[in-house]
Amino acid sequence: MRIVSGIQPTGNLHLGNYLGAIRNWVAMQDEWTAKGGECLYFLADLHAISMPHEPAVLRAGTREMVAALVACGIDPARSILFNQAQVPAHAELQWLLTGTARMGWLNRMTQWKDKAGKNREGASVALFTYPVLQAADVLLYQATHVPVGEDQKQHLELARDIAQKFNNDFAPKGENGEDAPVFTQPEAIIPPEAARIMSLRDGSAKMSKSDPSDMSRINLTDDADAIMQKVRKAKTDPEPLPSELAGLKERPEAANLVGIYAAMAGISQADVLAQFAGQGFGAFKPALGELLVEKLAPITARYRELRTDTAALDAILAQGAARARALAVPTLERAYEALGLLRG
Repeated sequence: MRIVSGIQPTGNLHLGNYLGAIRNWVAMQDEWTAKGGECLYFLADLHAISMPHEPAVLRAGTREMVAALVACGIDPARSILFNQAQVPAHAELQWLLTGTARMGWLNRMTQWKDKAGKNREGASVALFTYPVLQAADVLLYQATHVPVGEDQKQHLELARDIAQKFNNDFAPKGENGEDAPVFTQPEAIIPPEAARIMSLRDGSAKMSKSDPSDMSRINLTDDADAIMQKVRKAKTDPEPLPSELAGLKERPEAANLVGIYAAMAGISQADVLAQFAGQGFGAFKPALGELLVEKLAPITARYRELRTDTAALDAILAQGAARARALAVPTLERAYEALGLLRG
């Protein structure tokens, strides 16, 4: 059993990143390694260049993401943690798979349409072939399972289609004439529903590092005073908290704060309302702020310690990349051989 998953190396990580993705990675690491499985987690820096970017920002963001993952509980000794650029086999296999992928398949990708918008002629080729690199990311390691959210299901299906067509077209026969597929077709893992964390200033917009207002998000670098201040000034309404979830339906800011409390406390939103029903935000906000400070303090302290130690972060990536390269070689060699390409 082998899980493979990647994340864009964006810096300035916030509560939404932690609750939306990173916490699930830690849970999968603990569950799968206990069963003898393997977890490969990579920083998708090759994917990042499909859109306009600043090289220095990408480099810094990659290191910050490593620091955040380790601070949140990813253990480089139990999981393989690396960045794509240090494993050239990702790019090599992507090129080999472009002979199997079809233009029609890529044209149907929803994210291509969304990100390219009306200016498709001006979009990069890398953005168009992004899903083929994603396929290479997982097929390279013979991944058996890939955690996916709603927005990535289509890309995993494409990876399965590419694997199946490649195997059908090029897989050699075994000693007894049986098919000997080159690639494993990975299965989707749908993680437990991640908390959808919205802006503290606008309950209809996701919490984002690109929001110009720092008051809209809880950063992993925020100290206790900053967290308490941001929660205290978070947008709300004048009504007290209801006793039933239905009472939050038309109250996005209230629903967001209740959702954050539930996610951090590890309880249901219904349980939060049972505890605070009838109370105003003058009572609820301090309780939420104190909970956030308590839960995030160890992560924040470790993150701050790690992010300034460039040598240690680079060492984590180098060691992970060496382990990843060792796993990648057999699959890459089989793909070259299956395609009839001569290798020295």
